[in-house]
Order: sequence, then structure tokens, then C-alpha cells
Amino acid sequence: MTSATRQPETPAAVVPPRLIATDLDGTLLRDDKSVSPRTIAALAAAEEAGIEVFFVTGRPARWMDVVSDHVHGHGLAICGNGAAVVDLHGGPGTHRFVKVRELARENALDAVRLLRDAAPGTVYAVEQTYGFYQEPDYPKLHMEAPDTLAPAERLLAPDAPGAGEPVLKILAYHPKIDPDAFLTLARLAVGERANVTRSSPSALLEISGPGVSKASTLALCCAERGISHEEVVAFGDMPNDVEMLTWAGQSYAMGNAHPDVIAAASGRTVANNDDGVAVVIERMLAERA
Repeated sequence: MTSATRQPETPAAVVPPRLIATDLDGTLLRDDKSVSPRTIAALAAAEEAGIEVFFVTGRPARWMDVVSDHVHGHGLAICGNGAAVVDLHGGPGTHRFVKVRELARENALDAVRLLRDAAPGTVYAVEQTYGFYQEPDYPKLHMEAPDTLAPAERLLAPDAPGAGEPVLKILAYHPKIDPDAFLTLARLAVGERANVTRSSPSALLEISGPGVSKASTLALCCAERGISHEEVVAFGDMPNDVEMLTWAGQSYAMGNAHPDVIAAASGRTVANNDDGVAVVIERMLAERA
């Protein structure tokens, strides 16, 4: 498996980029969830210049209609924090899973149990390839109604609704704990049984399979194309982007980014509402001209 840890090599600034990897919410998208005309033009110009653009997001595949018109030639996106590579060519509702890196149900159950013990009051939802299931007390945080309401242990049982579908991640919400403190607590409690991160401003954690992250799946996709980490330019704003920004040869924290993201990135751009991704792409293409 391709390593998602950056190795010291030739300085990235002298290596022409071959792939742009960008987060969506808080990064490429404005706060109203739109893609600005300037950003659309910058993405198209990058593709025209022979630079692939990959959307790398915590969103499930079914929420990708917001960018499905902008995937250009390859049509692929990395969804669920690296749990799935999805072909969006067919448009909303007809996406095809190219690669799935599932969270084993036994690992998910262990994570649920350990986090319940460490943080009483935690409630859960289960994200699968096509279905979404949640506990009755899990708040309405998402764009859709759940397929089933039941305790997490029931949702993850061998005979649960959707048992034939892979689990991509579980979501853990706590109504009172500070979001960063909740992330630290959960990582200590869960250990190596799963990968724990967050992308929400609330105390909402996203729990994936061991070693599954935006960075590790992006590394696999790049290896398949013969693209090295130093040929990748990455953008992000939240803790679930940190590994990807650390791995990429060049990386940019948005002006609205979490402090951990600013510390991880090699550069910084302006906020998502000010088209920070487009600003960097435009400059990058001008330097190539």
C-alpha cells in the first residue's frame, strides 16, 4: 500500500503540479454551498492545462451533485474521508463506486462501545454506501431523513437493515463536549481500531476504518496514475484534511481554516468565500505560462 506520509525529497516548488486535490465544504464551496464562477473557470483552466482535479471530501457520494458538473474528464471523487472512490459521470443518483474501503462492523461496534464508556451521552449514526441510519437521539444534522432509527448496536448487527452494504463510517455526536476535546478523547479511547477525525464545527466525529483517510486514498489514486506526492497541490480547512495537506507536495490552508490545518499546510490562501482555491490555481497557471 502506498504510504501517505510525506518523505523528504526535492523541494515541491520546483516540481510542476499534475493533480489538484481539494476539499469541498469550507474550501472549494462558498458558505452557501455554491461553486463561484471564478472557481469554475479556474478548475476548467487547470484541466485544460493537463492538471487533474480531484474532489476529496467527507461528504457521501449522494451529496456530490453540488460539483458533479465540474468533474471533467476522469469523473472521480474521493468521498467519505477516503472510504470510497466514486465515478460521478452518471450524474446525481447514478454514481458508481470504484473503490470502497469499509469499516468492519466489529471495529465499528468496538468504537461505539469504547466511546460510550469514555463520553457518556454520545449518540451515533451509520453511513453506508447507499443508506444512512441513526439512533433516535441523534440530532437532525444532515440533509436527509434516516432510513432506520435504532440503537447503534442494532444498526451494526449482522442482520441489521442494510447489512449487505459496506459501512463507510460511523458518526458520533456529543451535545456538550468541546469539539477538539471530543476528538482527542475519542482518538485515545478508540486507538487503532478505527481512524477518528472531524470536519464539523460541532462535536461531531467521523470514524472510518483503520488507516482510511483522505490522504491514504488519495495516495492510492495517485499511485495508479504514476503521480508522486510532490506533484500534488492540496487544499483544506478542517482536521479531516490534515493528513492530506501533510502528504501533498504543496498544500494550502484556507483563510478560514482550523489552527491544526494552518500548522499542517505548507502555504495559506484566502477564505473559501473569497475563492481561495481559485486564487492559487490562477497564480499557479500564470507561473507555468
